[in-house]
Amino acid sequence: MKGLILAGGSGRRLRPLTHTSAKQLVPIANKPILHYVVEDLVGVGVTDLGIIVGDTAAEIRDSVGDGSRWGATVTYIEQSAPLGLAHAVVEAGVFLGDDPFVMYLGDNMFEDSLEAVVEGFAEGGGVSARLLLSRVDDPGSFGVAELGDDGSISQLVEKPENPNSDLALVGVYLFGSAIHEAVRSIQPSARGELEITDAISWLLERGDTVEHHLLDGWWIDTGKKDPLLECNRLVLDDLTADVAGSVDAASVLEGTVRVEAGAEVVGCTLVGPVVVAAGARIEDSRVGPYVSVGADCTVTDATVDHSVLMESSRVAGGAHLSDSVLGHHAEVSGGGSASLLLGDHSVVELGESTGGEGV
Repeated sequence: MKGLILAGGSGRRLRPLTHTSAKQLVPIANKPILHYVVEDLVGVGVTDLGIIVGDTAAEIRDSVGDGSRWGATVTYIEQSAPLGLAHAVVEAGVFLGDDPFVMYLGDNMFEDSLEAVVEGFAEGGGVSARLLLSRVDDPGSFGVAELGDDGSISQLVEKPENPNSDLALVGVYLFGSAIHEAVRSIQPSARGELEITDAISWLLERGDTVEHHLLDGWWIDTGKKDPLLECNRLVLDDLTADVAGSVDAASVLEGTVRVEAGAEVVGCTLVGPVVVAAGARIEDSRVGPYVSVGADCTVTDATVDHSVLMESSRVAGGAHLSDSVLGHHAEVSGGGSASLLLGDHSVVELGESTGGEGV
């Protein structure tokens, strides 16, 4: 079985952060989301990976490389235009051949093991597709699967106005070779894209077997700030404490805290779960809970909670950040409080009434 990872999206919902960074490389607990996806696939024996890339191809290549660090082989496939998930399958046709494959959206994360999802699919048995589903509170925002009386999928509806089901399509799909005929047989949707839901519906209408697997645990599409921060919280809940860096005697560590080798903590209170990457320095500050401090960040005379600080960002001067995501080399200072989503190299000086996001 092969793996097809989709990492070509523009990340409009995470702008301005994604003006300069790939959304699939935003870190969760200091690890890029895309790396979790690769680890998931390799963990179930899927090591021949194709990655669909677009405008951020160079950044994706730099981060993932040839896949050898995970024991995988990576082929990069440049999508000629962002024309839908089914279009990505068309573009990956040469790489995929007639092999069964897992298609995995590169900005999705879920709690369950992928092993239960893929088990037995590669053996065939006349199954054309297997879909991963999750119950959601707002099905109108997703592709939705409706089930018949026998419990099998009867139809798929993309973002229904009046949903008859709360079963959303999670961004993981298993396909056999029949999907190639399906994606070549459908027409672009009203938004000009080849929709994977239309391709699967084509299989259903032809009478093909389309199975489903319902998630037990959480699933998060990390494409917006608040879900991204929620995902960071969920992953940090499983953090293992480890203090390999330098923590002075004046500092207090509460709860689960990881300070990596090469990081420094001076005169601080860290309230776990908190992870501090190598090269970071935190001084005279209170950090946590639920904070990921990236490599080479500095936090001085500040308070940070429920936030993600990406590599080389800086918080200082009495600033209080909550529910924030700071891009690479972003800087926040001043005595106010705020919830921010900052792009790379942004500079913000807080006043007492500062708030909001999107700089």
